[in-house]
Amino acid sequence: MQTSPYGFWRSPITSDLIVAQSIGLSEVRLDGNATYWLESRPQEGGRSVVVRQSPGGAPADLTPPPFNVRTRVHEYGGGAWTVSSRALYFSHDTDRRLYRLDQGAGQPVPLTAEGACRYADGVIDARHNRWIGVREDHTAAGREPENTLVSIDARAAAPDAGTVLASGHDFYSSPKLSPDGRWLAFLAWDHPRMPWQGTTLYALPFDESGRPSAAPVAIAGGPEESVFQPEWAPDGSALFFVSDRTGWWNLYCRGIDLSAAHPVVPMDAEFGQPQWVFGLSTYAFAGPRRLICSYVSKGLGQLAVIDLASGKLTPIDTPYTDFSSLRADGDRVVFRAGSPSTPASIVRLDLASGATEVLKKATAVADDPALARYFTRVEPVEFPTEGGRTAFALYYPACNPDYAAPAGDQPPLLVKVHGGPTAAASSTLDLRTQYWTSRGISVLDVNYGGSTGYGRAYRQRLDANWGIVDVDDCVHGAHFLAQQGLVDRNRSVITGGSAGGFTTLAALTFRNHFRGGASHFGVSDLAALAQDTHKFESRYLDSLIGPYPERKDLYDARAPLAHASQLSVPVIFFQGDEDRVVPPAQTELMVDALRQKGTPVGYLLFSGEQHGFRKADSIKRALDAELYFFAVNVFGTGLRF
Repeated sequence: MQTSPYGFWRSPITSDLIVAQSIGLSEVRLDGNATYWLESRPQEGGRSVVVRQSPGGAPADLTPPPFNVRTRVHEYGGGAWTVSSRALYFSHDTDRRLYRLDQGAGQPVPLTAEGACRYADGVIDARHNRWIGVREDHTAAGREPENTLVSIDARAAAPDAGTVLASGHDFYSSPKLSPDGRWLAFLAWDHPRMPWQGTTLYALPFDESGRPSAAPVAIAGGPEESVFQPEWAPDGSALFFVSDRTGWWNLYCRGIDLSAAHPVVPMDAEFGQPQWVFGLSTYAFAGPRRLICSYVSKGLGQLAVIDLASGKLTPIDTPYTDFSSLRADGDRVVFRAGSPSTPASIVRLDLASGATEVLKKATAVADDPALARYFTRVEPVEFPTEGGRTAFALYYPACNPDYAAPAGDQPPLLVKVHGGPTAAASSTLDLRTQYWTSRGISVLDVNYGGSTGYGRAYRQRLDANWGIVDVDDCVHGAHFLAQQGLVDRNRSVITGGSAGGFTTLAALTFRNHFRGGASHFGVSDLAALAQDTHKFESRYLDSLIGPYPERKDLYDARAPLAHASQLSVPVIFFQGDEDRVVPPAQTELMVDALRQKGTPVGYLLFSGEQHGFRKADSIKRALDAELYFFAVNVFGTGLRF
């Protein structure tokens, strides 16, 4: 073991290793005895591919090149594909068209015409040979896109423009057909609400031909209640959903006779997730009277089974702490999961035997004992923040078995700020975190007020306080570790993407704790964001700051760009040239302002990238550039790659 200061350690966890080994995994689906999931591959320019695995077989790609299974409905997408009776239906990112690919067919067949419409969150109505889902129509220039629920002919006799089933609301999601096909449940909401603030659950009746026979019936929800993931009971006798009406996203059941909804298992835990993307699933029926579910308590996930007859919830012991995309068929349960020592994985669980099998891992690095020894542990921490309140974070101490620091030395600290801002720090093994910790740099991943996983009241801490509460919590988290003697206060930096990039810039501009920062496609001009962003987020700032332009004073007071003269520490910016959420021009104004005042600044613009980087070369360059920038400007030039 060598003696060397923290932050100067050499690590085998390189950016080349990360991008060469890692893929994105999401959106599990079951059809018959086969399991399907979506893989995002940086090595293929960020192309997303549907993969199928039959029992006893190896995973096989379904969508051939150059098809990229992705939708940009709400810009963030999700729910770009579904499968039914071995036929795959998906949206192709390049032309936005909806396609059908029958098993054994060579090439997909288009179901819609190329044009200004985007499609997402579909289900298949086999009785009427149609796809039902969300259509976002960008035809009308100078106006907001129109979101509706539509049906599309699934037989592809000719490209179908779609038949509108429900309209009039600003947003739709989560269409679910009852088992007999007579009802369609769905969620809808309107400006200025976001889906985690207020949604309404509707049930739309169909006649025998599949046409709406009456107006939709409101089942639950409203402006002050967030409803998530409706699901029909297998026999069609009841409609289940998640609601935060008590302050926690809990499971509810309502009979088809429209009797009052009742909670299934009331708990101070979160069974729902913020709907930034389509296609989310936290529970599924594993038989007529049994649910399999995941929930979050104090920031960590748990898997459980619910006996609907008794209302008893029984936790399932697994090595995982982070769950999503949960699906079930009898005793067969498949989901995406991870833990601090396990990367994101597609996992199959047999409820009868309790046995689990990993079908796919996002990276094989963790399987190599020679590399796994460089992984640090994660420690959930609670710390005091403004107003006598408590905030939360995941702490990753610097760790490398090849090195010991000199007596009295303390590691630099990298504070990570998640995006959203209504999201949460994930406890799943992330090689990008280990990239830092194995070089002797500790990481604090902050779940600031506004984050998901701690109830509605915690989420609402950010209401009218974006740029204040989140910044305070990041500063107090870093200060807490420094007070404990765990990190070097004078080598503390902050980094974040999207909304986390805004928090990063605000912390550097309006506070003096951090010695440098990195903004990944972060917001610097709040007024510009309010005036020039996509429909989904166009009124989000009403709740985070205040209505614009009525409260322009608040937008100006909290915008890092308007106060760039106060920012005097080194900052590096990373930006995609196709970003619609935070356009490059906004970032470049901030870069120019800092350059003019002589602040050390870096700027990397990535061709072909949007709001979040998908290409291997972009991910690698951004990671190495951030490390190098901090090494030169904050940590000390002796840092080793």
